[in-house]
Amino acid sequence: MIRINVMFPDGEQREYECEERITPLQIAERHPGHCPYQVLAVSVNHHNRRLDMPLMEDCRIELMDMRSPYGNMSYQCSLSLLYIAAVHDVFGKDVKVTIANSLSQGLFTRIHAGISEETAEQIQERMRAMVAKDLIILEKHIERAEILQYLKENNRTDEYRLIESAEDLREAELVQVADEMGLSYVHLVPSAGFLKLFEVRRYRNGILLRFPYYSKPDVLPPFKEQKQLYEAFSEETHWCQLMNVEFVADLNRKVKNREYKDLIMLSEALHEKKVAEIAEMIHASGKRIILIAGPSSSGKTSFAKRLCIQLRVIGLKPLYLGTDDYFLDRSELIPDENGNLDFESLSAVDVRLFESQMNDLLAGKKVDIPTFDFIEGVKRYGSRITSIDETQPIVIEGIHGLNPDMTDEIAEEQKFKIYISPLTQLNIDQHHRIPTTDARMLRRMVRDSRTRGRDAATTIREWPLVRAGEDVNIFPYNSEADVFFNSTCLYELAVLKKYAEPLLSAITEDMAEYEEAQRMLKFLSFFVSIEDDSVIANNSIIREFIGGSILVS
Repeated sequence: MIRINVMFPDGEQREYECEERITPLQIAERHPGHCPYQVLAVSVNHHNRRLDMPLMEDCRIELMDMRSPYGNMSYQCSLSLLYIAAVHDVFGKDVKVTIANSLSQGLFTRIHAGISEETAEQIQERMRAMVAKDLIILEKHIERAEILQYLKENNRTDEYRLIESAEDLREAELVQVADEMGLSYVHLVPSAGFLKLFEVRRYRNGILLRFPYYSKPDVLPPFKEQKQLYEAFSEETHWCQLMNVEFVADLNRKVKNREYKDLIMLSEALHEKKVAEIAEMIHASGKRIILIAGPSSSGKTSFAKRLCIQLRVIGLKPLYLGTDDYFLDRSELIPDENGNLDFESLSAVDVRLFESQMNDLLAGKKVDIPTFDFIEGVKRYGSRITSIDETQPIVIEGIHGLNPDMTDEIAEEQKFKIYISPLTQLNIDQHHRIPTTDARMLRRMVRDSRTRGRDAATTIREWPLVRAGEDVNIFPYNSEADVFFNSTCLYELAVLKKYAEPLLSAITEDMAEYEEAQRMLKFLSFFVSIEDDSVIANNSIIREFIGGSILVS
């Protein structure tokens, strides 16, 4: 018998005496009351493992469903393997499939063949048949030499280029369902029967592979059109092609050949061009309340200040404001049932004061704009008494900028709304995308270590709460935007690597954040590091995170 300390998905923690060779999956099946959703993954002594792996000695395990980052990734990667197998069943083995980016509560994919509503339905039927048969998903751990040998023997040139270029990448999982084989960098679910909830939908020039959102694992969300987000990703794809960097292997080649300086300068020039275009749009619209919102670590502050500069170039004199200065005094906030204050909610903002002052400014009145004292938790007055003329726009940056309730009393014809997020279109390879949330977490980790002295474990621990706040306060309103600004820097993960790796490596095996740190370290191992980042301009958005910005202190 062995002793197993089990952390269940509902937060319950118990110790059991179990027979040797029991699997985490069997433990989950014996205690369904503590597993409100399908268990997908497990960590054993803070190491991610396959769910049906036998346990041979005393250990601590954590069972994870789709609400955990690793469980969510396991579902997505397992479903992608099933999808690729079904595509090859319909079109033949030689047809290329690209898992491109997240979109409309799923993954946007491209099939390099003629697709139609009928073929999308055929793919879905093939996938449902594999789920109904509960086909086993095989998995074998392989090291670097064996990875390269497998890719070479199977003529998988694009993946071979990646592994050859990424010398830090030492291991992977060789996975198989039916006769479809591939590489995975996370452990997959044991069988196709775990993947019951999904939809295959024909969409524009590709196919959407949709699945439950992490916060509601048992529901397939209704389809929601995200036209502007699709266009932003399409524009980024065009930029990648323009710079001849579509996959990480292309970026690694440029770094190794010391060609990255041109890449950085071109990437920054494209950003500046886009900011200038948005400034012209604002000028042409005649609107004066410019609202900028986006999720954590989007680069909102740098973008807002660069936009102000471009507005000045075309003869406007913008007033820059942040909604953080309109927090309610801390004494006015109502704690939740646990006594905590929610600073992310719109209820923490003095909306009436904000709307009143914006309307007064538009009317040419003099206004005493507050400055929020975060140490004392109160608004201070008297240092920013100002007024503007009838031509001046007000550029306002803050997470609630696109929430209609934030500006309900301001005339709609005065509002120009901008959504900003780093929407990377650079993919690891044809079948593995780069999650936007991972890129944002690395940005936040590097910035918070530098500016707030916070360790990587704190960033990882707080990230689920950050994302939950974004689900409520930001993402529901991105369709309100008049324009999207994609703040990704094509080269940024190669730059962030040298800053983030030591922070992640400092998380030790006895810490709860260890397995997520290891996942992120494996993710960074795909990239060759840019050690000399001096060529990055001091007004670059990435400077907001790595330091050296003239726009953000």
